[in-house]
Amino acid sequence: MLTHNQIWTALDRLAAHAGLTPSGLAKKAGLDPTTFNKSKRITPEGRPRWPSTESVAKSLAATGTSVETFMTLLTESGKPPVTNVPLIGFAEAGAGGYFDDGGFPVGKGWEAIPFPALNDEHAYALEISGDDFKPAYRDGDILIVSPSAPVRRGDRVVVKTRDGEVMVKELRRKNAKNIELKPLNSEHRDRILPMTDVLWVARIVWASQ
Repeated sequence: MLTHNQIWTALDRLAAHAGLTPSGLAKKAGLDPTTFNKSKRITPEGRPRWPSTESVAKSLAATGTSVETFMTLLTESGKPPVTNVPLIGFAEAGAGGYFDDGGFPVGKGWEAIPFPALNDEHAYALEISGDDFKPAYRDGDILIVSPSAPVRRGDRVVVKTRDGEVMVKELRRKNAKNIELKPLNSEHRDRILPMTDVLWVARIVWASQ
C-alpha cells in the first residue's frame, strides 16, 4: 500500500530529475504553481492531502516520464532505470542521414550515453557547441529531445526546416499556417516560419545545466 509520504517524495524526486523545484514542476505541468508546495500537503485540520491523479498524470506528461519510471521513484532509492540514448553534436544535426522526415534518429554515427528511461523509445541527445544559446544553454550542455512528446506554447524545442537548418528555440505559437519561435539568446530575433518550410518540431525534455 502506498503511503502519503511515498507519493509526495516521488513527486519531489520527479521534479529534481527534471531539474525543477516542486513549484516549477507544477507550473510546467500547467497547474497552479503552489499545487505541490509542502504547505499544501496537509490540510488546516491536520489531515493528509493527496495529489490528484490528474496532477500526477500532467506532471509525467510534462517531463516525458513513464508510469513505470515514476513507480521506481516510490522506492527507497528513488533511482529510475537507465537506458542508452543516442547522442550527436548539435552542429552535426543538420547534416543528412541522422533523422528521418518525422524527426526520429536513424543511421550511423550516433554515440550512446546512459540516461534515465523515458517514455519515448526514440528519444535522443544533442550536445551543444559554442555560445549561440547563452544564457539558456552553454558549450558542452546535453539536451534530451523527445520526438513523441506533445509540444506546447512555452516549450523549448528543436526545429528542422526542409532546407536542413536545425535550431533550438522557444515555441511562442504554432498553427496550421505558421510557427513563431523565440530565440534563447536575446541578441537574436524572433523567427516566423511557414509550416510548409518546417520538416519537424521536437520538444526538449531535459538539459544538463
